[in-house]
Amino acid sequence: MKKLLIPALLASSLLLANEYTYEVTPVIGYNMPEGNLNLDEQFLMGVELQYNTDTLIKPELSILYTDADYENSSVSTDIFRVALSGVYEFDKVGSITPLAKLGLGYETIDKHYAKNTDSLFADAGVGAKIPFTNAIALKLEALYMLKNNDNRWDNNLAVLAGINFAFGEKAQHAKETKGEPQEQPIDADDDNDGVPNSKDKCPTTPQGDVVDANGCTIVLDDDKDGVPNAQDKCPDTPHGTQVDANGCTLFIDGDDDNDGVLNSMDKCLETPQGYAVDANGCEQTLNLHILFELGSYNVDAQSKVNIEKFATFLKNSPAYNVEIIGHTDNIGKEASNKALSQKRAEVVRDMIIAHGVDTTRIEATGMGEESPIASNETPEGRAQNRRIEAILLKP
Repeated sequence: MKKLLIPALLASSLLLANEYTYEVTPVIGYNMPEGNLNLDEQFLMGVELQYNTDTLIKPELSILYTDADYENSSVSTDIFRVALSGVYEFDKVGSITPLAKLGLGYETIDKHYAKNTDSLFADAGVGAKIPFTNAIALKLEALYMLKNNDNRWDNNLAVLAGINFAFGEKAQHAKETKGEPQEQPIDADDDNDGVPNSKDKCPTTPQGDVVDANGCTIVLDDDKDGVPNAQDKCPDTPHGTQVDANGCTLFIDGDDDNDGVLNSMDKCLETPQGYAVDANGCEQTLNLHILFELGSYNVDAQSKVNIEKFATFLKNSPAYNVEIIGHTDNIGKEASNKALSQKRAEVVRDMIIAHGVDTTRIEATGMGEESPIASNETPEGRAQNRRIEAILLKP
C-alpha cells in the first residue's frame, strides 16, 4: 500500500502545481503514541488538501496512513486517520509563512488489540511553509492528536514534512474577476483611442492620435508657452515668457510658478519646476492604458500598440521629456506593490527606448498604491488604479 500511495499522490499534485486556490501536500512523518495504546512508534504517510478561501480560517482535509506494530508482539495493524481542520496562516516572516490549525478526525484500526477501537479524535498543530517557487514550498508540521479510547485518553504526537503544491486561480482575486476579463476596459471604446466611451470627452478622435486621460488629442506646443500651436498667434514666444490665451507676451499678470500660464488663469499655482502644463497650468499627465497580467509585468499585445504610439509621439515631439509612473491597487502588501509598480514602469520605459527614443529623455518611477484615482473597494475602481501614466516634462 505504501508503494502505491506516495507515487500516486506526487504525480497528481505535480500535474497541477502552477497556481494558487488549492494546495496539495504529500507528507511523510513520524508518530509517537502515548497513553495505553501499546503501539510502537511508527512512520506516517498521507496527503493534506487545503482550500484557500478569502476568510481567515482555511479548510484542510488530511488523510494519514501508518502500518504500526503492537509492543512486545509480532502483531501489526493498519491505521487510517481522516481529519477536517481549520488552518490559520500568519503574516510572513521573511519568505516563511507560519501556520496553526485545529480540527476533528476519525481513526480506524485494523486489529483492535490492547482495547484499541475506532474512534473520533481532536487535533491541533503548528507549522510553516518555506517556498521554493511561487507555487512549490516545503511544509513542516508538528501535530498533536487526542482521542478517548475505551474510557481512557490516548495521545499521538506526529512530526510531518512534505512538498506543498499550489494551483488554481488565486482565491483573493476570484470574486473580483468572476465574469469579467482582468484589467480590461469596462465599456466600449468606439474611436479605439484606449479611453472607454464613459470617460471619453472626445469620442471621435482620429485613428492614430495620441490622447490624454480624457480621450482628446494631445496637441503640440513648440514654444512651450502653454498655448497649442493651432491656437498660438505668437508661435515663437521666448521660453518662460508670460503669454495670454493667444500665446502672445502678456505684461500685466504674474506667473509665480514659472509654468507659462498666468496666475489669473493658472488652476495649479504650484506646479513643480520643469513640468509641461496644459492651458490651465496643470501638469500634463497621460494614461497610457497599459494592461498587465495580475501580479506580472508582462505587457499584452494591445498595450504594446499603445506604447508604440506614444513612442512615435515622443520622437515627433523633441520638446518633451517624459516620466513614466507605475501605479497599483491596494491588493497585497504595500512594499510588494511598490516594487511591482517600479518594475512595470521600467518595462514600459525600456519598450519606449527600444522604439528609438533617447534614453536620457525618459525616467521611470513606481508609486505603488499611493495615488489611487478611484475607490479600491470595488473591482472597477481597482482596475482603474492599476495603470501606467506619463508626465510630460520640459527639458
